[in-house]
Amino acid sequence: MVVLSLLTVVCALGVVASQHQSRKLVTAIEREQVHTRNLNIEWNQLDIEQQSVAALPTVERFARTTLRMAAPGKTEQMTLNPGKGG
Repeated sequence: MVVLSLLTVVCALGVVASQHQSRKLVTAIEREQVHTRNLNIEWNQLDIEQQSVAALPTVERFARTTLRMAAPGKTEQMTLNPGKGG
């Protein structure tokens, strides 16, 4: 009788320990899923940024050829000094 009671207590402690370990692992999985989502968001933002940077030469080419635009020359540029005059 004592042996069965002792065995029951040991089994109960084993169940509690395995449930605790399981909860810890579930928490770790959820934390890693949040981290994965954050990394995916960052990746998408960097991908969009890369696409916009890569598109700049295309826009410049379109402006030069189709719209016949050009960068202003030295004589066409104006520099403003907000600290002087007023």
